[in-house]
Amino acid sequence: MIRQQADPEAPSRSQYRLTRKGVEYYPVLLMLMIWGDRYYASPEGAPVAPSGPAPGSGPDGNTHRLLTVVKSGSIQDTKATPGDKVHVWPHLLVAEFLAAIIITLFTTVFSIFVNAPLLELADFNKTPNPSKAPWYFLGLQELLTMFHPMVAGVTIPGIGLFLLMMAPYIDKNPSKKPEDRKFAVSLMPMTRTAPAARILAGHRS
Repeated sequence: MIRQQADPEAPSRSQYRLTRKGVEYYPVLLMLMIWGDRYYASPEGAPVAPSGPAPGSGPDGNTHRLLTVVKSGSIQDTKATPGDKVHVWPHLLVAEFLAAIIITLFTTVFSIFVNAPLLELADFNKTPNPSKAPWYFLGLQELLTMFHPMVAGVTIPGIGLFLLMMAPYIDKNPSKKPEDRKFAVSLMPMTRTAPAARILAGHRS
């Protein structure tokens, strides 16, 4: 009488729809309710408040309950409008502007007190040994100074890529609040600080 089907808007949920047998059972269900309300209702009346005419206005002074069978697919889901949205201006842009100012000030002050480990001007007639790789390979090059090439070039990067691919399957929390996504929040600082740590370790050595 009832069939289960996946919700097209949310596949993780299920919808229950009447089959043809369930729809044709409506007259039987209606007569059973009318019969029960007529002969077995409490002194206070029917267990469910009737809709339609006022109590006692039906034939023979009885109260009748009105039912409606709704066709499949005609029920509309009412979705609440999110109340946590803010306007781009001034809320979002002001926050981003303040963040940009703070980062710029921090970078300026840091560069005043800490000198960058720069080398002398490049000489195209003399290649340094070892030659420094581009910045996006610099971390891997520093690993080569500490580990076997197979470990530094294949094993460690492979483990890192595998963990990044598994991150969506490990953290399945749909919440957008940072306090509920501790794994996802901690993953970004780890991926950012790991290359810097490798470069500093190689520079110290």
